[in-house]
Amino acid sequence: MNDKSSAGAPAARIAVLLPSLEGGGAERSMLNLVRGFMAEGRAVDLVVCQAKGAYLAEIPVGANLIELEAVSGLRARWSALPGNLRHVFALLRPVLLAKKVAPEIARIPSLRQYLIDRKPDVILSAITYANLVGIWAKQRVDPRIPIVISERIALATYCADPSNFRKWKWRYLPDLVNRVYRGADAVVAVSRAAADELVARIGVDAEAVTTIHNPVVDDVLHWSAEQPLKHPWFVPGSAPVILAAGRMTEQKDFPTLLRAFALVRAQRPARLVILGEGRLQPDLLRLADDLGIGEDVDMPGFVENPFQFMSRASLLVLSSLYEGLPGVLIQALACGCAVVSTDCPGGSREILADGRYGELVEVGNASALASAIQAALDKPMDKTMLRARARDFSVERAVGRYLELLDSVVARAAAPD
Repeated sequence: MNDKSSAGAPAARIAVLLPSLEGGGAERSMLNLVRGFMAEGRAVDLVVCQAKGAYLAEIPVGANLIELEAVSGLRARWSALPGNLRHVFALLRPVLLAKKVAPEIARIPSLRQYLIDRKPDVILSAITYANLVGIWAKQRVDPRIPIVISERIALATYCADPSNFRKWKWRYLPDLVNRVYRGADAVVAVSRAAADELVARIGVDAEAVTTIHNPVVDDVLHWSAEQPLKHPWFVPGSAPVILAAGRMTEQKDFPTLLRAFALVRAQRPARLVILGEGRLQPDLLRLADDLGIGEDVDMPGFVENPFQFMSRASLLVLSSLYEGLPGVLIQALACGCAVVSTDCPGGSREILADGRYGELVEVGNASALASAIQAALDKPMDKTMLRARARDFSVERAVGRYLELLDSVVARAAAPD
């Protein structure tokens, strides 16, 4: 796969396209990029399909926020069809006949108008449906507009997840992605594992795929980690606190974490804090009570500053079924917090260097996860070593790689045929 790009004319105005600013790792990473692009003197339009989410308050000063307008009904579905007649059969089930149209699809006409009015030098999009509509919109306006798309997850594994596979929107998406991503000037995967899956299981051209790790670690993270935390469990002399963070969906497999914690709690005093929100929270609270650990489990919801918790927790655990490049692991390492992770499809093994910086355990195995937690609590890793590893995922490094790539595709688009 191609991990190099040639120098070229600078991308003066960058359109960063996102579905929304919900509180996920992808959104936080893209805002870090926006901040870094502007620090390098680039103008940024932050183009969102829906201006909602916990990160609205974190939009960098100077970024131009643009919310796209939605069309409704059949017009929303059929807006993907013009210019894509050759893909009509691939479009049928994930788009045209899907039970519910994706919000991004309904913004295609508005995105086309944005491209006509603002004329950005390049589009950088993230998350699958935003990637698709970015390609479709630019093809209708001017195929020469360069677009770089970023895939944030192990996509084939995500689509095959039983909770997603039963929906046409996801079951038949890989074939559509395979066809449409050919219209991108470059495809960025956030980990080598995610890149390999795009090529081997989705069929994306290996020559088009570049791996760039997420921009995670910067001075803001370190400053945030040092802020005081008001929580009764994080006081000197208290029982060790195990931390987890993420959206409460099937992907994060918090039930396995709760079962593992119950095994740990039966052997020693400990507490568990899970940061995040989602539709499964009531089920997780009931499971904690059923396991007899309810009093030692706290789920405070989404928090603006998770780094206060990471810098004070004894251990962070990632129990996911699959990931792309789990930023929560990198964030914890940057805070000097020991980590344990499932060896899930995605970037966990990549981040932890095959287990050097934290134990990797089988997905869905509560007993193995409990044993790894016990071992990490008994023998903590050196904080200096963990922080040094996190610096490999700095915002500065990622911004440089992205700008190199964006400038390269802009230069290629401007070159005479």
